Amino acid sequence: MSAELVAPVWMHEQITAEQYEPWSEEQCAGIEIVDGMVVVSPSASKRHNRLARILANALDAAAGPDWNADTAFDVRLQDVPLTNRRPDVIVYRADTIDVTPTQPEYVLLVAEVVSPGSETTDRIVKVDQYAKAGIGSYWRV
Repeated sequence: MSAELVAPVWMHEQITAEQYEPWSEEQCAGIEIVDGMVVVSPSASKRHNRLARILANALDAAAGPDWNADTAFDVRLQDVPLTNRRPDVIVYRADTIDVTPTQPEYVLLVAEVVSPGSETTDRIVKVDQYAKAGIGSYWRV
């Protein structure tokens, strides 16, 4: 007898912002929502995470009191269909630290650490999505 893997229903159907809101941080880690569909991202390497942290720390130190720089949390690019991206580094208005989800108008800059499995998405797809959402600066490292 062989075990057959069956993907959860939420991997086959579009979800809305209302359905996504109650998910815990643990459920949201390692995924993005693109056009309402859950997209699972592989775990980042230690090198990738270290580079993102070093960049976030440097930007945070340079940002002054009005801006924060942090790593990997949801930025709501659009509500319908739901699109949440989780950039590797986000520079955002300090006064919005407790506002969830983070809206593009609160974001000054996003940066992605490009990995072998994310090149097309990071170099082509996300450029367009971030620009259309109104995020003015997008760095690829």
